[in-house]
Amino acid sequence: MSRRESIIVLLLFRLLLIPQADAKNKKKQILPDYVLRAETVLVVIRPQAGEPLTNPGANRTARDEVEKAIMKWGRFRLAMESQTADLVIAVRKGHAKGPTIRNSPTDDRPVIGQQTDDQIRLGVQLGHPPDLTDPGFGGPERRGPHVTNEVGPSEDLLEVYRGGVQYPLDSSPVWRYMAKDALKGPPVDPVEQFRKVIAASEEQRRPKN
Repeated sequence: MSRRESIIVLLLFRLLLIPQADAKNKKKQILPDYVLRAETVLVVIRPQAGEPLTNPGANRTARDEVEKAIMKWGRFRLAMESQTADLVIAVRKGHAKGPTIRNSPTDDRPVIGQQTDDQIRLGVQLGHPPDLTDPGFGGPERRGPHVTNEVGPSEDLLEVYRGGVQYPLDSSPVWRYMAKDALKGPPVDPVEQFRKVIAASEEQRRPKN
């Protein structure tokens, strides 16, 4: 079995195990304590996420929109690497069927410069960041940019993982949101929904008189 096939099988298995949040799913979800105690978060592009040849910066734009939404929220500080982040948020833009580019050079970001209405964020990425998934799983991975005929969902995806661990994206996400154009902001609907789930979880844990 190739690395790509192994990853697809693993992802499909995980999707059967975790609850999904989308525009039609209104079921109340309660988040674990480590999410409620989290102070820092790292936003990343999901490994192997493809982008249309006509829009090779789609995933980078989605990541920037999510980061700006988190800055405006003010609950979390944005981290630079997974080992120092309490949570890791992975994003992927949906796209129509057809040729896509993986590991696009436009996704690399050695220098960070972002601005919201009242905040400015500056940062520098030194060297190659730690792998978010086990590079040995399924055999060697092709890291350079390359074109492929990826068949994936047309909906945008945002997933929340526990940070501070090795290969955080190899575990199951604690929360996920998938919907059409969900990462097109502002506002960024998955961040707003995550905010509501956190508020509901804190209310659930608040002592009742």
